[in-house]
Amino acid sequence: MSQVEESVEVSVPVRTAYNQWTQFESFPQFMEGVERIEQAGDRLTHWVTSIGGVKREFDAKITEQIPDERVAWSTVDGEAKQAGVVTFHRIDDTTTKVMLQMVFDPEGLAENVGDKLGVVKHQVNGDLKRFKTFIENRGIETGAWRGSV
Repeated sequence: MSQVEESVEVSVPVRTAYNQWTQFESFPQFMEGVERIEQAGDRLTHWVTSIGGVKREFDAKITEQIPDERVAWSTVDGEAKQAGVVTFHRIDDTTTKVMLQMVFDPEGLAENVGDKLGVVKHQVNGDLKRFKTFIENRGIETGAWRGSV
């Protein structure tokens, strides 16, 4: 298994950053390679991705969700094998640090070479920067789910 850890500071309150992150269907707007996410229930999402010409579909289960603090997940079936957590840290009233930690299992020669070259780390870093731009330009979240898992 490989792992990646990246973070970004966003200029919005922690509640706004967290609320936006719970809107999984908006991820294609800032996550490169994510074509579609369908919310199948409070704890289940279906992902369709295309990264480096490799298309994948998989389901991910929310394993822990605490409003304004964290969202954790793991894949439950499909081709991708990964788990992770996103945590939200209040810096001040208008600034939040968003930290993503993920473990994944690269498959095949291309994914293993990409992993060794830091492709996933670069991808996650870019996705977090695009999230920063997305939420700061909006100033407000597109929705929210405040339940706990």
